[in-house]
Amino acid sequence: MKNLFITLFSIVLVVSCSAPKNDSQNPKIHKKTENIISESEQTEGWQLLFDGKTFNGWRGIGIDSVPKGHWEIIDGTIHKIASGNVPTLPDGQPLKGGDLMTDKTFKNFELSFEWKISKAGNSGVKYNVSEKVSIDKGTSHALGYEYQVLDDKNHKDNLNPTHRAASLYDLIEAKDKTLKPVGEFNSGRIIFNNNHLEHWLNGKKVVEADTDSPKFQQLFEKSKYKNYPNFTVHKDAHIVLQDHGDDCWYRNIKIKLLK
Repeated sequence: MKNLFITLFSIVLVVSCSAPKNDSQNPKIHKKTENIISESEQTEGWQLLFDGKTFNGWRGIGIDSVPKGHWEIIDGTIHKIASGNVPTLPDGQPLKGGDLMTDKTFKNFELSFEWKISKAGNSGVKYNVSEKVSIDKGTSHALGYEYQVLDDKNHKDNLNPTHRAASLYDLIEAKDKTLKPVGEFNSGRIIFNNNHLEHWLNGKKVVEADTDSPKFQQLFEKSKYKNYPNFTVHKDAHIVLQDHGDDCWYRNIKIKLLK
């Protein structure tokens, strides 16, 4: 009996020692996947616009810093703080907000990013943005094409099809899309190359247009941008995260330059 007990104990010990550890205890299995560039992406020419830790490469419009109290970095994301939660000045006035803009400018590119919106929230990713035009019109909010970021279910902007998530704001509705629920990250992609643009949502193309076509010109003439004659001119321009006053989060912001 003693020998049998020793044999059974030995088998249990061997099985316990050889059994794989829980994934959560194995750092080699849980590799960081946010805000990094893989070797294959490096080979393809991708580069990070957000390092996951700092605002390096980003600032407000017309200023050389980030709008204080309105933007923060948390859990590897750029977080737009809801205006109601922004600290106030000693006199009780809120800190001035504004969009967040890349230092660098880009002309032909493919932009990849992930976004998450709050309930009934509204934001957007803008491109083909001229900082000078935005400053000249006296605002800290950018003027440019916009990939709409929205809670389609609960925000009133859903009444206008061209204002729904992933649409080319006020110009072209995003169609045949799959939008993840509020609280989950969506994958966005913008391709802007020699007057051809595309919006992608969660791996599917939902908007496509040629900005120099007669059809697009007709859409422009009906849009809120019609009084800005150089709006559709393809520029070497900034990329912008919109401050629309609601909580939203961005991560994995990457860009690949196109010829």
